[in-house]
Amino acid sequence: MQEIVNIRAQFPILEQRVHGRPLVYLDNAATTQKPLRVIEAMDTYYRTLNANIHRGAHHLAAAATERYEAVRRQVQSLINARHSHEIVFTRGTTESINLVAHSFARRYFTGDDEVIVSGMEHHSNIVPWQLAGARLRPIPFSDEGVLDLGAYRQLFSGHTRIVAVNHVSNTLGTVNPVREIIDIAHEHGVPVLIDGAQAISHLPVDVQALGCDFYCFSGHKMYGPMGVGVMYGREELLDAMPPYQGGGEMISEVSFERTTYNQLPFKFEAGTPSVGDVIGLGEAIAFMQEMGIGTLAAHEDDLLRYATERLLQLPGVRLFGTAPQKTSVLSFLLGEAHPYDVGTLLDQLGIAVRTGHHCTQPVMDRYGIPGTVRASFAVYNTREEVDALVAGVERVMPMLD
Repeated sequence: MQEIVNIRAQFPILEQRVHGRPLVYLDNAATTQKPLRVIEAMDTYYRTLNANIHRGAHHLAAAATERYEAVRRQVQSLINARHSHEIVFTRGTTESINLVAHSFARRYFTGDDEVIVSGMEHHSNIVPWQLAGARLRPIPFSDEGVLDLGAYRQLFSGHTRIVAVNHVSNTLGTVNPVREIIDIAHEHGVPVLIDGAQAISHLPVDVQALGCDFYCFSGHKMYGPMGVGVMYGREELLDAMPPYQGGGEMISEVSFERTTYNQLPFKFEAGTPSVGDVIGLGEAIAFMQEMGIGTLAAHEDDLLRYATERLLQLPGVRLFGTAPQKTSVLSFLLGEAHPYDVGTLLDQLGIAVRTGHHCTQPVMDRYGIPGTVRASFAVYNTREEVDALVAGVERVMPMLD
C-alpha cells in the first residue's frame, strides 16, 4: 500500500478535488497524468536552457541540442531500434501516421492502391490513408474483439501497399497479435505500420523483434507531455521516402532552382521542434523504465481483472471487448442509458471516464451502439478507485431508469 501512496505522490494533479470529491482519474487511454519530474524538467528547460537547436554556435544552443538528441537515443533504447536516426520526433501518433501515409504514398502508391487495416482502428489510422487515396480493406473481428487472421490472409492482393494496425485497441483493449500480422504481411512482401499509442506504456516494445517497418506513439499517453510523439521507421524505407514538410533543418542545400534534403532523421523534422516537450518525454521514459514496464503492466492488469469482475456483478452492465489478451481498457454500457449521461453523472461524483465513440466509429457500427463509457487504468490507479467507480455506477443506475 505504501508503494502506491508514494507513486501517487509524484502526480500533483491527483491531489485535487472535483465537485467537492477526491479526483478518481480513469481516463488514461485519452491521456495519462504527468509526474512531477516531467513537469520540472520542462520548467527547468525554459528557465535555464531555452534555445533553438542544431543551428547555434553558443552554449545554450549546444546544451539544448545535446539534451534533445539524448532523448532520441533514449527512445532508440526503449524500443530497441537499430539506429537513433530511425527515430523521428513528431507532434504525436496522429502526425506520425500522417507523415508515413503522405510520404509512403508519394513514393510507393501507383493508383488503385489498397491498405489493410483492422476493423478496430482509431480514426488516425483510417483517415490519413483515405487522404492518400487508398482503398481500405478492414480485418474483421469477433464479438469478443479478436481479429480474424484467417480473413486477414485473404485480404492481400496485387494492389496491397501496406498494412496498418494498432498494437492495442483504444476502445476494446485488445492486444493484437502484431508479430503474426507482420510475418503474414512480409510473406507477401508488404510493409507494416503499427499504431503503438495504447501499447507503449503497457507493454514492452522491441521493433526489431517485432519486425515492423514503422511504429508510432505519443508522449502524452506514456506520462509525458502533449505535443510530442515518435515515428520509428526502418532506415531503408525512410531513405526512399520524400520529406513530409519543407522548411528549415530538413534541407542540405537550397537554391531557387533546386533543393537537396538533409540526412535522416532531420529530413523529416522541418522547422523548430518542441524541444521542451521532447525533454519532458525523456523524463517520462526514465520514469517508466525505473518503474519497470513489467511492473506497470502487472499492476494495470490486476486493476482490469478486478474492475471487470466488479462491474459484471451489476445488473444491466454490458462489456465490449472481452478478448483473452487485453490490457488497461474497460468499455461498457449501463442498460439502455446513453454513455454521455452516465459519464456526466459520474463526473459529479469526481470520477473521470471517457464517453462516446472514442474516435472508433466503425467499432461502434460493428456493435450497433452510439458509444461506450470507457474506464482506463494507469500505474497510479488503485483498487479503491475501482470500488469508487462501481459504487458510482450503482448510484447513477436509478437516475437513468
